[in-house]
Amino acid sequence: MKITRKLSVSLVLAVSFTVINSVQVTAVATEFSMKQEPTGDIAIYIDDQLFTRYVTSDTVTNKCYFWPIIGPGGIKMTRAYPMQDVEGEKQDHPHHRSVCFGLHSANGFNTWHEVLTFTKNGKVDPHKAAHLGQQVHTKVSKAEASGNSATLVVESENVAPKGEAYMRQTRTMDFHVADNGSRVMDIEIVLQGIQDKITIHDMKDSGLTVRVAHSMCVDAGQGGCIINSNGDTDGDAWGKRVSWVDFNGPVEGKTMGVAMLNHTDSFRYPTPWHVRSYGLFTANPFALKEVAGEKDSGDVDLGKGQSITLRHRIIFHEGDEKTAKIAEAWQAYAH
Repeated sequence: MKITRKLSVSLVLAVSFTVINSVQVTAVATEFSMKQEPTGDIAIYIDDQLFTRYVTSDTVTNKCYFWPIIGPGGIKMTRAYPMQDVEGEKQDHPHHRSVCFGLHSANGFNTWHEVLTFTKNGKVDPHKAAHLGQQVHTKVSKAEASGNSATLVVESENVAPKGEAYMRQTRTMDFHVADNGSRVMDIEIVLQGIQDKITIHDMKDSGLTVRVAHSMCVDAGQGGCIINSNGDTDGDAWGKRVSWVDFNGPVEGKTMGVAMLNHTDSFRYPTPWHVRSYGLFTANPFALKEVAGEKDSGDVDLGKGQSITLRHRIIFHEGDEKTAKIAEAWQAYAH
């Protein structure tokens, strides 16, 4: 048992790990394992090599996130900044932390941006920072690895600056390696109101996010591209409500890609996509007006105990979306 403190809130972290040896279930010889590190972060391994780490201990940011993401062949699939300085990376939007989730405005508080976003020349803009909320990690409910799969279930609370919790998040994350060697993360996020009423507002900067490796992005000028399930590419992919989006391009001398798939049972499927040529893509079901350009607002009200569920699959793959058969992968995932 470990006591963690953030924003003057004391919370108990209860962790129960089970690691079971098992026969592989696909043609890819893999064995998953998990380890809770001294920081409290959860590391996920494939064949004793780090795949990713669920980071809860970073006191600089206000959110939990996955970093690094090590793809097929040991290639780093997401941007390292601001966790690490890497020569050649574009260092903008420090709140785009590899794979993460945030909301620009829920109950009036912002967990998309963070203090670094509002810091210039070492000084923090106090007005903007005053509206920052925080995702406070509270519990690991399940952490199991067995053969070619692993499951991590965690809980967190969205907390106002004075320490009052207004929303609970339960994240269920399943990991496996596909037959073609792609590394897969299934992420289900349940958002539950814990006050009489909260509102998640229709704003551009909200949702499940990936910031891809810089060389893969379109703006790097090295051949990277964006394509979605409708065939829209690059800038034309922004704002569309589609089943999946894929970023692919060169990383460490190989063509690699990251696809995010939207499940048909996910809230407001198909989601609008806030996808940018500089390397960001976000599934944002709240911004019906700001992203999708629809007439009606996408504001969502949650009463106490009410919840919505977001379901996505992220695939870290070799080659482009055709080589990785992302359209077929979405069919398998959705049905």
